Amino acid sequence: MGKIVLASGSPRRRELLSGLGLSFEVRVPDVDESIAGQMTPAEMVRTLAYRKASAVANDVRDGIVIGADTIVVLDGQVLGKPADKQDARRMLGKLQGRGHTVYSGVAVIDAATGKHLVDHRSTLVHMRCLTDAEIAAYVRTGEPMDKAGSYAIQGIGSTLVNRIEGDYFTVVGLPMELLASMLTSFGIHVLGTAEEIQR
Repeated sequence: MGKIVLASGSPRRRELLSGLGLSFEVRVPDVDESIAGQMTPAEMVRTLAYRKASAVANDVRDGIVIGADTIVVLDGQVLGKPADKQDARRMLGKLQGRGHTVYSGVAVIDAATGKHLVDHRSTLVHMRCLTDAEIAAYVRTGEPMDKAGSYAIQGIGSTLVNRIEGDYFTVVGLPMELLASMLTSFGIHVLGTAEEIQR
């Protein structure tokens, strides 16, 4: 197995990838995350995931590079990371008591050959009704400040969510079943080699 490179500065994605028992290095991509023109949410996360993976793949001679991107969508509007605490309170005020969709895109690139796969998953998240005091208290924890949609389902933000319909790891930011399936196409078998799986 060649080296694996995670093209992300996200500690959450790093932790999830570590959970697969794979050895990897981390490189944080320096990319423009703005989107020109009209794109669906699915197209957006796929484009940005590929952009991140490609930026790192161009800097390494070989290895399998993994990039990912996550957005929160409410009523067709993309909610990114909050600009400040006031923005975080505004986003949470919109999300509370309603359902929204989280999209996570994944791109895998073989830096040596240029072979690549890009895909995504989406999950519906239902947030419970929140009081202004609860929103303010959550924002004071600092957790929302670098999260799409201003919450982290794997942290204190888990107390804000009633239920989800779909894949939990998509909401965290790296759909694991999808990633494992994509890695298989590059000869990386999370559950052993192809020969071991066939026994």
